[in-house]
Amino acid sequence: MARKEASPKTETFRFTAADALSVLLVGDFTHWQSNPIPMHKSAGGVWAASVELTPGTHTYRFIVDGEWRDDPECTIHVPNPYGGENMVRRVA
Repeated sequence: MARKEASPKTETFRFTAADALSVLLVGDFTHWQSNPIPMHKSAGGVWAASVELTPGTHTYRFIVDGEWRDDPECTIHVPNPYGGENMVRRVA
């Protein structure tokens, strides 16, 4: 019997930064800074981007006006090699 590949799922990332000029989503799924995803600002200063992710565990962070930032709404963190932490998104 052929093994079924898990289908990607749409995941939406949000970051609130009313005064920011630019917010980028980066992670293992963008090869970090190689292919950052520009986020779009909506009312109330909430930036959002939707991404197709394969099931599994993905690490990510935000770059806000050139500065690396954590996701304050993410409760799962893992250490990174730079002395900080990456956020974790689990996709079922």
